[in-house]
Amino acid sequence: MPICGQHPLLCTTQTLRVCEDAPRVCGASSHKWSVWAGGGHYAEAVADELVLAIDLGGTKVEAALVDPAGNVLAESRSRAPTGAQSSSADLDRRVLQVVDHALAHVPDTAEVIGVGIAAAGPVDEKAGTLSPINIPQWRAYPLRDLVSGHIRTTLRDIPVHFHRDGVAIVMAAHWIGAAQGVDNLMGMVISTGIGGGFIIDGRVLAGNSGHIGQIQLSGFTGEVSIGSRTTLESVASGPHTVAWANAQGWTGHTGEDLALAYRNGDDIARRAVVRTSEAVGQAICSAAALVEVDVVAIGGGFSQVTPDLLPMIQDVVEQHPLQYVSRVRVIDAGLPDTAPLVGAAALVYRRDHVGLRT
Repeated sequence: MPICGQHPLLCTTQTLRVCEDAPRVCGASSHKWSVWAGGGHYAEAVADELVLAIDLGGTKVEAALVDPAGNVLAESRSRAPTGAQSSSADLDRRVLQVVDHALAHVPDTAEVIGVGIAAAGPVDEKAGTLSPINIPQWRAYPLRDLVSGHIRTTLRDIPVHFHRDGVAIVMAAHWIGAAQGVDNLMGMVISTGIGGGFIIDGRVLAGNSGHIGQIQLSGFTGEVSIGSRTTLESVASGPHTVAWANAQGWTGHTGEDLALAYRNGDDIARRAVVRTSEAVGQAICSAAALVEVDVVAIGGGFSQVTPDLLPMIQDVVEQHPLQYVSRVRVIDAGLPDTAPLVGAAALVYRRDHVGLRT
């Protein structure tokens, strides 16, 4: 576990110091945390209130308990597969499985004050339903009702807040990531798919807005995604970038293989990364021309294919002829792998802070 003397958290049970920029995880859910308060001392922060956070995507569903500082209780965290091969009944069972695992690890001294559900879209936030692109079994599926009905048997009547995963991820970047304090922000995830969300004038835009993966591109043709080959996701997601490289003669199989090939100077891998940067940069310019932002914070596994990717994207943005677009800063979101869960918890902890009312 990373050690840091400048920004440590202190687990008073094990006297274990970990950098707060690393994933905020303690190995025991009953541990008490002290947070570095400056001036050479620790201010004790006992998590007596927790949020049950649930993140549902096209390949997995995950749940955990998260405290008011954005720390994930490691023992409460579990995941189960989703995907197109699962039946609707399988999906129900797996969602409730990870929920039950998390609730089984609530410390005796703590209570769960709310539930945050971040889900792959499209979603209907008011109805609490979702129709994930990669889960065709669920169309207008009442996920919020499933979770609410299940926990009602073990918990008091607590709020259950349901929003699209892009909303959650931009809230995580605004809360614990590199975009803290930025009032005009687009958060992006580049991974198996591409998604995002907006915070404008300090207020999050809820609903399905910010789904940047579905922006149409000019001059690019990718793999078929939702019936289109010209969206950002069809061109620049991890799997579709790998597929493009394969079509050029590259023989690797995964984003990790592509990252290694890029480091080793492979020309096709280099061209694949440049192509992705140009596509993402074009999409950011289109989004920033419609909604004025100061910063675009990018996370997700494929965004780490090389440290060169984000500077390449920045170069594309800076070439735009409109100054209010070209000035946009592209940064690493600075989020740990717990970010989807932290973002889901932010739907409860931070909703008033960012004006989330639905």
